[in-house]
Amino acid sequence: MGAETKVMTAHIPTALAQKVDQMAARMDRSRGWVVKQALADWVDQEEERSRLTLEAMADVDAGRVIDHQAVKAWADSLSTDSPLPVPR
Repeated sequence: MGAETKVMTAHIPTALAQKVDQMAARMDRSRGWVVKQALADWVDQEEERSRLTLEAMADVDAGRVIDHQAVKAWADSLSTDSPLPVPR
């Protein structure tokens, strides 16, 4: 048996809806399938962004940071013939 589903309604710009319809036709899929895939990918991306943010905040709280000047010097060196090693 398939997963439970829920109908959601959203107002989107007409131009975007037309692009979704064009993609669906090109892929021989339904509009709903395209929207579901796009939404699932976006949710995954946002969950990963949240996880990485929490991980970074924990690093800062634990004092695992790199001095701004060291990062700036490294970044500035990237366009030179002798780039500095990545600061740690």
